[in-house]
Amino acid sequence: MTKLLLSLHVLAAVLAIGPVAVAASMFPPALRRAHSAADAASDTAEALSHLRLLHRICHVYAIIGIAVPLFGAATAGSLGVLGSGWLIASIALTAAAAVILVVLILPTQETALTTAQGPDAGSVTAVAGRLGMLTGVFNLLWATVTILMIIRPGSTTGA
Repeated sequence: MTKLLLSLHVLAAVLAIGPVAVAASMFPPALRRAHSAADAASDTAEALSHLRLLHRICHVYAIIGIAVPLFGAATAGSLGVLGSGWLIASIALTAAAAVILVVLILPTQETALTTAQGPDAGSVTAVAGRLGMLTGVFNLLWATVTILMIIRPGSTTGA
């Protein structure tokens, strides 16, 4: 049962967190392009469509991503490591990443979708920069969690 839970946990992480990390990273440059394409109506519509798609990917896969900690907790329970320091650190980092995504990245993307056509290039650049920074922190947190999951203290892999 542990192998099944671990497999589901890893699959959920790859298939849910990966798309969010990529789409969120693509959003700031796409936002800048959408604003610079504001001159041509056809380019603007296509650029805004691209932004909406990236935001939708982030939003939908964030919901699906709830499976990652659920399968992770079930796996940790079956392994008997629920009180381990590396797991507690991973849980805290995962919670921080979730808060950054749900409270900061997704609402900022929604706001950016309404301002992408606006005349103020400075505010679009600032929002894109802020989103880039937040996405970088989000991705760094997940990279750290991944490393903790691979190189955990007391690992039975011998690595």
